[in-house]
Amino acid sequence: MNTETGVFSPIWTIGFMSGTSIDAVDAAIIRTDGEKVYEFGPVSERKFAPEERAVISAAVEAARAWHWEGEPPQAAFDAAMIVLNRAHKDAFDDAVAQCAPDARPALAGVHGQTVLHKAPQNGVNGRTLQILDAQSLQALLGVPLAYDFRTADVEAGGEGAPLAPVYHLALSADLEQPVAVLNLGGVANLTYINGDEIFGFDCGPANGPVDEWVMKHHQGTYDADGHAARLGEVHAERLADWMSHPYFKRSYPKSLDRYDFNADLADGLSFNDGCATLTAFSATGVASGLSLFPKPVTKVIVCGGGRLNPFLMEELNQRCPVPVVTAEDEGWRGDSIEAEAFALLAVRSKRGLPLSFPGTTGVPYPLTGGKMIE
Repeated sequence: MNTETGVFSPIWTIGFMSGTSIDAVDAAIIRTDGEKVYEFGPVSERKFAPEERAVISAAVEAARAWHWEGEPPQAAFDAAMIVLNRAHKDAFDDAVAQCAPDARPALAGVHGQTVLHKAPQNGVNGRTLQILDAQSLQALLGVPLAYDFRTADVEAGGEGAPLAPVYHLALSADLEQPVAVLNLGGVANLTYINGDEIFGFDCGPANGPVDEWVMKHHQGTYDADGHAARLGEVHAERLADWMSHPYFKRSYPKSLDRYDFNADLADGLSFNDGCATLTAFSATGVASGLSLFPKPVTKVIVCGGGRLNPFLMEELNQRCPVPVVTAEDEGWRGDSIEAEAFALLAVRSKRGLPLSFPGTTGVPYPLTGGKMIE
C-alpha cells in the first residue's frame, strides 16, 4: 500500500485451484492490485498420481455420505489434506523456480478442495466445504496465505459460487461486449459481462458426469479428445428428459454441487452412447444458460479442461446461438484462468474489496470474504 497516495500498488501473487475433477493442482502467478492484471507470470500444473486421486476421492465420498450430519469424516479429510498440501507445495516450487528474483509472489490465494456444496433453498442458507490445512500450507509456502473464500458469502445467504466472474471482468475489459465466459470443469459456469454489469451462475454439468461414466466403465479417467462420444449416438429423448429438470428453468444466481447431475443419468445406455449423450447434456445446459442473459452476447469464451474436448466444443458451437471460442483464441491462458482468479481474489480479500455480488452469487450486497494467515 502506498500510504502517501492511498493507492494499493500491484503485487506479484500466486493463485491455486484444485477442481472437482480431481486431476491436478493448477498454479498461476500474476501481478495485480485486485482490480486489474498488470503482468502475467509463470504457471505450473501438478498432476495427481492415481493413488493421490484415490485419497482425495475417498474424502469426497466420505463427505457425501456424511452431508453435515453427525461427526465429520476427519480421518478421510486429514489424509486428503496431506496430499493436497504436498501437491500445492510442488506446484508452488515449480512456478517460483521460473520467476525472476524480483517477481516472486508475495501473497498466495488457495481455493482448497470442494468436497460438499449445498445451495440455499426456501430461505434456508446453503453450505459449502473446501478442505485445506491452511496453517500447515502457509508454513510450507512461506508467504501470506488467503483462503476460505466462499464461507462469508454462504453465511450471508449467497450461493457461494461462482467467484471467478470478477476476474473474468478484469480480463474482458477491452473486448466487445456483452460477452460470456464459460468455465468447463466438473461443473459448467457462465459469466455475463457488459461494462460493469456482471452475472454468473452454474449452468449445468460439464466434465464431471462424463469422467465418472468413463471411470465407471474402467476406460480411464476421462474421454480423451471426446473419442468415445464421437463413436456414440446422442439419445435425444433422454437428453430432453434431463433438460426438463427445474434447475435449468430457474433464474440466476444458482449453483450446483458436482454430483447434483451424475453418471447415473446415463444408466442403460451403451458406453459410447453414454459419453455422447452426457457430453451433449453439458453443451445443451450452456445453451440454456445463455438464454437467461438480459442481452445476447457477442461470443462465448471457454476456459477449463472441457475446451480441450473437440467433441464438446463442436456440440457447443452447434447448440449455442453465438460463436464459441477458446480462451487461447483471446490470448488468455485457458488452463490457468481459475488459478489466476484466486490470485486476484487473494489481493481483493487483503484489500477488503468485494469477492461476490448480487448478480453472481445472490448475496444481498457486494461482499468481501476470505481469511488471511500472515
